[in-house]
Amino acid sequence: MPARIRIYGHEAVFAGGHWQCPDDSLQAMLEALADPRALTHEAEQEHALYCAGKFGGLVHTPFGWEAAAHPEPEIRLEDFAPPNKPERAGWLSFMRKRAR
Repeated sequence: MPARIRIYGHEAVFAGGHWQCPDDSLQAMLEALADPRALTHEAEQEHALYCAGKFGGLVHTPFGWEAAAHPEPEIRLEDFAPPNKPERAGWLSFMRKRAR
């Protein structure tokens, strides 16, 4: 059974590793995230839940439409900043004047 989501008032269906949506711009956004390895029903549902959460949409469940939770951030400040000095984070942090 294909997974269905609703984003920005449009409904999209994910089946066989591809999205189908009547809105071209939404379909392009979803196809950019499409996982071609999601071929089982569970994988399709998991991928649809991720995409719906990414764009703040709803996912269709046996109980009706439910709001999807936002996925965990892929990049966090802790990945780039020293844990004891987060103000030193940034691309040109080496050019800042050092406190003496």
